[in-house]
Amino acid sequence: MPFIGNQPSAIPLTSSDLVDGIVTNPKLSTGSQQNFRNAIINGDMSQSQRSTSTSSITSSSFVLDRWNIIPLSLGTWTNSQSTDVPTGQGFASSFKVDCTTADASPAAGDLLIVRQKIEGQNLQYLKKGTANAKSTTLSFWVKSNKTGTYIAELVDNDNARTISKSYTINSANTWEKKSLTYAGDTTGALDNDNALSFIVGFWLGAGTTYTSGTLATSWENITSANRAVGQVNLADSTSNEWYVTGVQLEAGEVASDFEFLPVDVNLQRCQRYFTTNDVDTDYGANAGATLYRCYPLPVQMRAFPTMANVSQWRYFSGGAGANFTPSLIQSASTLFFEVRGTSLTNCRGFIYGGWSADAEL
Repeated sequence: MPFIGNQPSAIPLTSSDLVDGIVTNPKLSTGSQQNFRNAIINGDMSQSQRSTSTSSITSSSFVLDRWNIIPLSLGTWTNSQSTDVPTGQGFASSFKVDCTTADASPAAGDLLIVRQKIEGQNLQYLKKGTANAKSTTLSFWVKSNKTGTYIAELVDNDNARTISKSYTINSANTWEKKSLTYAGDTTGALDNDNALSFIVGFWLGAGTTYTSGTLATSWENITSANRAVGQVNLADSTSNEWYVTGVQLEAGEVASDFEFLPVDVNLQRCQRYFTTNDVDTDYGANAGATLYRCYPLPVQMRAFPTMANVSQWRYFSGGAGANFTPSLIQSASTLFFEVRGTSLTNCRGFIYGGWSADAEL
């Protein structure tokens, strides 16, 4: 991976410049930053390929890239990319969660979580499951009209283990920075692969199934009752909103300044999991009633993506364009996908249409 920002000139890289693969020599980093120390992707909420706003959310949904909200029988929500951000901190966007149908009395199993899932191969430097397991620090900016106690949880999906920390929103409608440090876990190594290993979750509401025990402030095998003890109910009023930005998860016990990445790098990291294109064109020659085309994906995706048609495809026929619905649009690898049309009339010239590719964890 090339350096971000200005290239250092003629500075040799030695073993003393690295700690667990992270550049620590300030002459080899961008300002005071250590490149790619943030395990969270799109923590500045700048990327939103699917939509900038989605309403009537009552089940698992993605809006901003990499961020998934799960309301389980707890209210109805609008998620959006907002320009409401903490002043003077360098952020242009935040993730807004807005209650549009309230539920003031959650049933036992109801919950509301905003979360990001992480591949195990991206977290091997944490040395989880060994005697040298590293602590991690989660930092973020948050704002809500609903003051009180909230829970931020880390989940080891490979070994069914969890740890939770509480934070307090002290002042209504005021941006506040929070920093939470979680001890390293000497039990349960993370799988070194491209599958789901780790979840960072922000609880926004929970029934007694998740709040009736003792908060799991140390790593433990998952006990539902210990996951969100003390959590306020953001769903109790349609006046309630919750904003977050600047989310960073890094090794160590101290939160560093947020790691801003160039917009193209941030987008490419998101495209590993989801990418979309409203119009794609191909001017290759073709003749007859059957059409085959292969299109490259913008980056290599995490796994074979699920392809979806997002707009009507057209092809050139006898001097005019004609619509068609592909008989096949599927991933042929993590690098490209295939479009096929059948029973077409004198298909030749060019085709164009929209698509999306989903390889989310």
